[in-house]
Amino acid sequence: MNRTPDFRSSMQRRPSQPGRIEKAHDPSQALARLVPYLGPYRLQIGLVLLLVICYTLLSLLSPYLMGVAIDRYIAGHDPANLVRTAIWMLVIYLSSNLFNALSSWVMARVSQLALRDLRRDLFVHLQTQSMSFFDANPAGGLMSRLTNDIDAINQAISQNMTSLIASVLSMGGIIITMFLLNPWLALGSLLVLPIMLWFTQFVARYTRKGFRELQKSLGGLNSIAEEAISGQKVIQAFRRNESVLDAFRRQNEAVYRAGVYANSYALLLMPLTSVLGNFFVIVLAGLGGWLALQGLVSVGMIATFINYGQNFISPLRQVANLYNSIQAALAGAERVFEIIDTPAEIADAPDALPLENVRGDVRLQQVNFSYVSGTPVIKAMTLEARAGQTVALVGPTGAGKTTIINLLNRFYEIQDGCISIDGHDIRSLRKDDLRRNLGMVLQDTFLFADTVMENIRYGRLDATDAEVVRAAELADADHFIRQLPHGYQTNLSERAGNLSQGQRQLLAIARAILADPAILILDEATSSVDTRTEARIQQSLLRLMQGRTSFVIAHRLSTIRDADKVVVIDHGEVVEQGSHQELLEKKGFYHHLYLSQFKGHAI
Repeated sequence: MNRTPDFRSSMQRRPSQPGRIEKAHDPSQALARLVPYLGPYRLQIGLVLLLVICYTLLSLLSPYLMGVAIDRYIAGHDPANLVRTAIWMLVIYLSSNLFNALSSWVMARVSQLALRDLRRDLFVHLQTQSMSFFDANPAGGLMSRLTNDIDAINQAISQNMTSLIASVLSMGGIIITMFLLNPWLALGSLLVLPIMLWFTQFVARYTRKGFRELQKSLGGLNSIAEEAISGQKVIQAFRRNESVLDAFRRQNEAVYRAGVYANSYALLLMPLTSVLGNFFVIVLAGLGGWLALQGLVSVGMIATFINYGQNFISPLRQVANLYNSIQAALAGAERVFEIIDTPAEIADAPDALPLENVRGDVRLQQVNFSYVSGTPVIKAMTLEARAGQTVALVGPTGAGKTTIINLLNRFYEIQDGCISIDGHDIRSLRKDDLRRNLGMVLQDTFLFADTVMENIRYGRLDATDAEVVRAAELADADHFIRQLPHGYQTNLSERAGNLSQGQRQLLAIARAILADPAILILDEATSSVDTRTEARIQQSLLRLMQGRTSFVIAHRLSTIRDADKVVVIDHGEVVEQGSHQELLEKKGFYHHLYLSQFKGHAI
């Protein structure tokens, strides 16, 4: 199925506007799904907790020592103990920061290990998906799951988890200490907490929705950018730069609106906590001053409580700030697990059979198939290719020729009928064995950003360098490869942009030759090479096809004329089949195609 960049369709796929934000499905479930990824590192996490507890407890000592210093050593004019207390406060401060740094370092390492596992699971699961899954999910959106969403989780775990734990422990420790020192001051100072919790929950509800929409919008933006970059040649050839920019601007605007929505709510927490935190200190100062006038508390106790109050505000602000990061992480986790929870491609049956010693008898019997339910592409199709035969599939664009190839490889599963190889229903065979025996050279050649040698070796990874060179010679690619700057060790750019289309096709043919399949599929394999080059490689292709069952989709008469059987397909049905000459003499559908398309293309 040929695909060209369609930026209008990209915009149709973009997420809804922030005014119609999709509610997060279940953030608590997303959190529960993340926890097992930290499970294998429970010892390191235990060490982090111990370090966090240590530096949290140490941070609680400083305000207490300050109060003691005021009441005992300043009021009592005891400079020696005052200096000693100051030194202890310095040691506590340095130790606390050392424990903080160690806990952050250990947690950063643990988080990277956990995210490595999550990233691996996501990528491995993507490799199990069917072609229909990739049809429905743009590459940019999937890349966003692997990058933006994983990064959001990384920010929350690696950088903020220890801070969150420390902040919660610190606030809890401060409250407990305050009650131990003076219950009345503690009760009065905590009146602000219910108000703060209500504001946090209110803001969090909308923040989570906003960050989820922002991640979705970024996925749409990635899709447009990926298509624009990979389709630059088409864009410039058809002078569509402005339409691409317009599509990008519109999606970028959607990202902007989603970002404003998410961050507007997220940024509310910081000023709110500041106001409420200052109110917290005011209550402490006012109530403490009144109690001091009544002779119920000392000045040092008031200073200790105000210090605790200020220390309480700092982790409170930290929690408010971290909460936004956590919401972004949960939104990202939901999107990641949505992919992981997508059912994989139909796996091999428990009793799946190996495919060995393949003769190459291929038969389609009453096969029906639709990409979209209710829109049949293949209709009750029956055709047969005997071992060693070359079968040419001919028909107008959209007739279903390439779909047959997809079905042979089980890229898609048929709805009805049966496809068999050597009498075995391909659904009963192991997919690896099936695809190992099917060699393909497609119209759209895909080469990796690696050396020429490794791109050819992709056909059979255990092939020696000599075997790779021999395959290139058979494909008539050796001569141009040796003219490259580093010969077979020349690195190809992304999508092999530093080669011509014809050269890329020759490498794909060499790859298929190296794979040495029992059944060969050539989907417009020579469509991108000139007539002279095609003439040079035709004999190599014929040698490759000899003794193999071959399916050839081609428009050039030279390929079709040499086929043992020509199968004419129209609207997903076989309308004619026979040899080239038989079908011409029949003066039917094939004859009409020949007169309108093939005539004059003979070599």
